[in-house]
Amino acid sequence: MANEARAGIRATGVSKTFDTGTHALDAVDFAIEPGEFVAVLGPSGCGKSTLLRILAGLIPGNAGGTVSIAGERVVRPRPDVGVVFQTHNLLPWLTVERNIRLAADLRRSERSGLDARVQDMVKLLRLDGFEQRHPHELSGGMQQRTAIGQTLLLRPSVLLMDEPFGALDALTRDHLNVELLRIWQELRQTVVLVTHSIAEAVFLADRVLVMSPRPGRIIEDYRVPIERPRQPQTTKGTPEFGQAVLHLSRLMGVV
Repeated sequence: MANEARAGIRATGVSKTFDTGTHALDAVDFAIEPGEFVAVLGPSGCGKSTLLRILAGLIPGNAGGTVSIAGERVVRPRPDVGVVFQTHNLLPWLTVERNIRLAADLRRSERSGLDARVQDMVKLLRLDGFEQRHPHELSGGMQQRTAIGQTLLLRPSVLLMDEPFGALDALTRDHLNVELLRIWQELRQTVVLVTHSIAEAVFLADRVLVMSPRPGRIIEDYRVPIERPRQPQTTKGTPEFGQAVLHLSRLMGVV
């Protein structure tokens, strides 16, 4: 299921002040190459989620700033951009299989081959045998994998993820980090992951954009010094992993 089309992202002078007067973002600039995995790390309230919503075209930034994807300015949601939020939007009366294909059905996507694509997605997400289960019959991790599958089935060239595992326990979160890495290594979409977890950012990302407290600015664009492919059994025990976590922890004021 290799991804056929990938797109880069460029943000220039992105700022956001809400009608309430809250100055969320200030002059954010960065560029992300096609197929790159970038994490956005910062303290609570620094504007990470606001930035992601601007990238998705869900809310506008202030006049003067621009966001472009695949060279086209973002002014509204795009069909080639998928968004995964912290809480899943699964419909409780639909099965796993029907939830995965829901967005494709609503968009009236090409029916030819859709059933086969859904089955491929079920296998990719390791949900085999649970196709006819309903959300309440699944663990939290399986619910979130189903929600990710709903987005991936649309074949987005860009995947934006806003703390997708933030509500899960630490062990389930670690398992899903491994699953996300495995899926990305197979599909190679351009991914932007918003997270509070330093270890998660280092394990998954090529680069980490570190944001200041509100109004959010990029205070460092950090390239993770760990080769790919990364293995969950060994990567976290390397000196490079520990050094990267320590460096980002100091930037975040944790140590």
